[in-house]
Amino acid sequence: MPQVYRVQGRLGNRRHAATMPRIALILFLVLFSHATLARGGDDTPPAFRHAHLIHLPGVGGELSIDHDLIHGLVAGGYGGRCEIYDWTEKAPGLSALWSRERNEKEAQKIADKIEQIVKDDPAARITLTAHSGGNGLAVWALAKLPRGVQVETLVMLASALSPQYDLSDALRHVDGKAYVFYSEYDSIVLGAGTRAFGTIDGVRTDAAGKVGFTMPADGDKAQYAKLTQYPFDKAWMRLGNIGDHIGAMSPRFAEQILTPLVLEDLGIPTTQPAATQPAN
Repeated sequence: MPQVYRVQGRLGNRRHAATMPRIALILFLVLFSHATLARGGDDTPPAFRHAHLIHLPGVGGELSIDHDLIHGLVAGGYGGRCEIYDWTEKAPGLSALWSRERNEKEAQKIADKIEQIVKDDPAARITLTAHSGGNGLAVWALAKLPRGVQVETLVMLASALSPQYDLSDALRHVDGKAYVFYSEYDSIVLGAGTRAFGTIDGVRTDAAGKVGFTMPADGDKAQYAKLTQYPFDKAWMRLGNIGDHIGAMSPRFAEQILTPLVLEDLGIPTTQPAATQPAN
C-alpha cells in the first residue's frame, strides 16, 4: 500500500481553483497557506524500498499545491518515501526570492540531506522535484554535492531560474534524466513578474519556466544531454494543467504525466497508458 499522508495546518481550499482567477489563487496561497506534511507508518512497498523523493516548493513556501503534487504522484503509483522541504524559513514571497545568501545556505542543507540519505542507504534512488523558485535551490543543492553522491531524477516545474543559467554542475549529480516543464502561458509570474522582480538567480528576464532552458556557450554538452524539455501541451488541460504558473502542480497531471517518467527512471513498470505520457 502507498504511504498515507496527513495534511495539517491551514490550506487554501482547492475548490477555489474552479471559482477564483488563477492568479488570485496563487496570491492567496502565498499569503495565507501554512501547511505541513506528516507521513504515516513506514509500509513502503518492496519495489520502492530505496526510493526517496524530496520536493522543493516555490517562493510561497509549502502550500496545498505542493501536497497536490505529492498526492498525484502517489495516485500514479509512486510508493517511495516523500518529503516536502520548505526552504523559505517561513519568510515567503519576495524575501525568499531575493535572499540569495540565505538561499545558498538552504541549498547546502538540502545537499546535506541528500548526502545523509545516501550515507544511510547506499542503494538510495532519489527523485528531486521543484516548483518555481524551488528550482534554484534544487540546482544549487545538486552542485554542492560531493563527488559520487547522485540523485536519479530531477523534475523542474515552472522554473524561476533564468533561461541561460548553466545547469552543468547540477546535472553532473543526476544519474538519470532531468525533466523541464515550461509554458509560454506562464506570462504573469514568469514573464512580467520575473522581468520586474528578477528570477531566483537575480536576472530580470522571462524565466526558463516560460521559455525553456538554453545551454550557455560554456555549458557541458554531455551533461545537457540528460535534459529533456517539454513545452506546454494543450491536451494537458483535461488533466487540470492550463499552462499557468501552478498548472503542472495539478494532481491529475502529476499522476498521469509525471509519475510515469519517475517510475521509468527508477526501473519500475508503470500502468499508465503510453498515450498520456509527453512526447518529444
